[in-house]
Amino acid sequence: MNRILLFICFSFYFSWTYAQDNTPADFTPDPLLASEDLQGQEHWVDSVYARMSLDQKLGQLLMIDAFSQEGPEKREKLETLIKNYHVGGVIFSKGGPLRQAHWLNHFQEISQIPLLVAMDAEWGLAMRLDSTYAFPWNMTLGAIKNTELIQKTGQHIGEHLKRMGVHINFAPVVDLNTNPANPIIGNRAFGSDPKQVTESAQAFMRGMMSAGVMANAKHFPGHGDTDKDSHKTLPTVAFSRDRIKSVELYPYSPLIRSGLGSVMVAHLNVPKLTGKRGWPTSLSKPVVTDLLQTEMGFKGLVFTDALNMKGVADFKNPADIALGALDAGNDVLLIPEDVPTTIERLVWAYNHQKLTEQRLSHSVKKILRAKYLLGAHVFKPINRENLVQDLNRPEDNALHLTLMESAVTLLENKKQFLPLTINQEEKVAYVGLGEDSGAVFFDQLRQYKNITNIKATTLDECLNQLKGFDRVIIGVHMSNENPWKSHKLSNQVKVWVHEIARAHKTLLTLFAKPYALNDLDAVSNLEAVILAYQNSFFGQKAAAELIFGAIKAQGHLPVDLRHWPQGSGLSTSERPMLKYGIPEGVGVSSDGLKVVDSLVDLGLAQGMFPGAQVLIARKGRIIYHRAAGYHTYDSLQGVKTTDRYDLASLTKILATLPLVMKQFDQGDLTMETTVGSMLPEFKESNKDSITLLRMLSHYAGFQAWIPYYRATVDSVTAMPLSKYYRTTPTIIEETLGLNNDSIVRYAFDVPVANDLYMRRDYRDSIIAQIKESEGLPKVIYKYSDLPFYLLKKYIEQKSNRSLDTLAYDQFYGPMGAWSMDFKPKSKAVLQDIVPSEQDDYFRHQTIHGDVHDPGAAMLGGVGGHAGLFANALDVAKMMQMYLWKGSYGGQQWISAETIDRFNTCYFCTEEVRRGVGFDKPQLEEEGPTCGCVSMTSFGHSGFTGTFAWADPEAEVVYVFLSNRTYPTAENRALISSNLRTEIQAALYEAIID
Repeated sequence: MNRILLFICFSFYFSWTYAQDNTPADFTPDPLLASEDLQGQEHWVDSVYARMSLDQKLGQLLMIDAFSQEGPEKREKLETLIKNYHVGGVIFSKGGPLRQAHWLNHFQEISQIPLLVAMDAEWGLAMRLDSTYAFPWNMTLGAIKNTELIQKTGQHIGEHLKRMGVHINFAPVVDLNTNPANPIIGNRAFGSDPKQVTESAQAFMRGMMSAGVMANAKHFPGHGDTDKDSHKTLPTVAFSRDRIKSVELYPYSPLIRSGLGSVMVAHLNVPKLTGKRGWPTSLSKPVVTDLLQTEMGFKGLVFTDALNMKGVADFKNPADIALGALDAGNDVLLIPEDVPTTIERLVWAYNHQKLTEQRLSHSVKKILRAKYLLGAHVFKPINRENLVQDLNRPEDNALHLTLMESAVTLLENKKQFLPLTINQEEKVAYVGLGEDSGAVFFDQLRQYKNITNIKATTLDECLNQLKGFDRVIIGVHMSNENPWKSHKLSNQVKVWVHEIARAHKTLLTLFAKPYALNDLDAVSNLEAVILAYQNSFFGQKAAAELIFGAIKAQGHLPVDLRHWPQGSGLSTSERPMLKYGIPEGVGVSSDGLKVVDSLVDLGLAQGMFPGAQVLIARKGRIIYHRAAGYHTYDSLQGVKTTDRYDLASLTKILATLPLVMKQFDQGDLTMETTVGSMLPEFKESNKDSITLLRMLSHYAGFQAWIPYYRATVDSVTAMPLSKYYRTTPTIIEETLGLNNDSIVRYAFDVPVANDLYMRRDYRDSIIAQIKESEGLPKVIYKYSDLPFYLLKKYIEQKSNRSLDTLAYDQFYGPMGAWSMDFKPKSKAVLQDIVPSEQDDYFRHQTIHGDVHDPGAAMLGGVGGHAGLFANALDVAKMMQMYLWKGSYGGQQWISAETIDRFNTCYFCTEEVRRGVGFDKPQLEEEGPTCGCVSMTSFGHSGFTGTFAWADPEAEVVYVFLSNRTYPTAENRALISSNLRTEIQAALYEAIID
């Protein structure tokens, strides 16, 4: 019933449209003419044809198949066919690019007449060749509204083919896949809507033509509504002639008018077109000549589909099939089963006037014109140097990512369920189902939120683990091996999806062909449904980004489904935040970034640090993210991108500074606010009148630092004194006074390291030491930690909350920077935290999960100047927020005006390069950067071997994290080598626009 209704709708709507498109044959273009060199083309064609023997002319009609993966015996057979039977073309199939190039160079050398070379590369060379590139399948491209992207895909595929010496690509498939049960077309089709398929096919064709490769529309007259595979049998299309014209044939007329170079005729049983039952369309003159060439006016090359396919091969003997195909009006006989017998039969037909000279010259000259048009008449050997690299270009990855981001389709979104919040308060779980891996998807989800991966073997176990979660993301991952793979959902998948959605607010993300959604009996209990089409690397990245709003939903459904009609697709807005990218997509050279790799490797090889994380983002896209080396020099545990490093002084700009700017926005602080007004106990001290501006510009006369811990350790052994430390949290009492009538309690509960707790009241002594410290004799630029101790105290007194809680609640948690926090041992397993030092001067142990800085350690791990831990990604999120003038994830965290005021060098004329809290580029030759950044750039470095820098003009964020202090801070090789800024210089050298 559904198919009858579909036919009625198509008939009413498209019968008029087809009539408008039915351009008379005399007015359709001849796509084989070399318009810029007609005289040269015709001269070459006529001269070559005049010199040909009959065997050579007949050989031009044949295109044989070659598999470069096969051995020398097969190659010798092909050589024989080329030399002795003068075959006109070769279609290459399975193999490798280097082997194929070698074979093709040889074949062209031995062929008296240049060979016409073809391939099936519908989604790229990877359809047939190893070590080559695979673009998304047509069904995925059909979900993209912007046809310029589809044209770009055709261009890239064309460029790859051109590099391989291929002249014709048997693509695009223009079948309308109106039958979900179609076993051979499916994902190879752009969709089921005639207009949408046509527009997609035209764009793809334009792209290939721009690269100098001929397109081929297939499978004429239409293989989309069949339930059989013509490779195995003769499928039947039983519709009326009017229905076929309005649906199956719809794309061909617009393509022909647009200069389509070739058509492939399928082996189909279409009685309403052939006039008889059981007769293949490829052998039907009413189809090939009367319909395609006369009625529709097609003047390009007409190929049969492969003549060794069961849809035609079982019809009669190979020689008669070839003759029948030629008689039907085909120009090129693709993969005849028996070349010698076929030639013999064609010679007989010619000699007996079954094949006339006029008919023979018609096709042969068309083939020769095509060879001239496509440059085959001038043999240029394929250069095999850098061949594989040329077929796997970074710009292909950049396009692929854009394609998947544009295709992913949001089909359901109840109550604006998506995008999910990146706030860490909401608990979200991921359940991976299906036959393939969802590791890339899960890892990308965790770029935005600390999501839990539920791993269960039974449904009950899964539901039990899901208790307490606010949201559940189900990823159904089906094989991405090829578009023919069955994507039917198993009973287990269907049951689990249903039961999880009954119990939880659930998002289903399907990485499979659209028709897999038809297996779900109900979708009403799902809050949201995303169709990601393919379980590819880029498909998984794009789907995860859509879920959190890093990209907008913009795809549309290319086919009709049980629960959604063709064209369905909801939109969401984009929340600007960091997302995955390809260097070339943002104007950076991938080859240039290889220098960054080399420099990181150099640092490891020279023992500058045991391991590191390096992240580079440009224009909001992460284009380089590497975890290198190990946690320690024993090489037992490799660094992961999610591992947390001690950020040291990056704490100043990532914890204290944003909280200060927040208060600045609220009017609680100004640049002229003084220490005395912030901390009344500093009134009348030598710090009283120091302003916020001077404190944060390091131009206030503070000492650089105070080694507070030295007064608490033995002067000889350097061991912690019992007066100040205990190995367990302890409260002791002392009696004081002449009559022992006063009791004083001392709490040893400030964690300084493993099994080491400091006396709580010593924290007040630290502030007192700062208050009593002498100022510099003269106010000069002097980098100092001391102002950040004071700002921490002020912030905590003002809010009555701890600095770490404030920073997490106001920034890190809501921004999705879930690894960024103080005291990481309370939230992460130790193996995910990188050790910073083997301390032999204070705590006498490996500092692992506790802050490296002694002063911050004596404050319980939370200092205004040090104590923060994070991975490079979360550091980059904060830096990107600054770069975007206080905005991130669709929220304004700090006003743009405040960011600008703090990112200003107020004392540059006095040779103080610093901004307000931020470090800035050097004013002369020496300084914190490569000297190649803009003066509006800003950042900071850290003692443990960290560095973060943002450049608004170049739109670059660069983060380098290491534990160069392990095992000892005496290792200054990283500092003396300037490696961090050498990497920065390499990054800027890699920028190409």
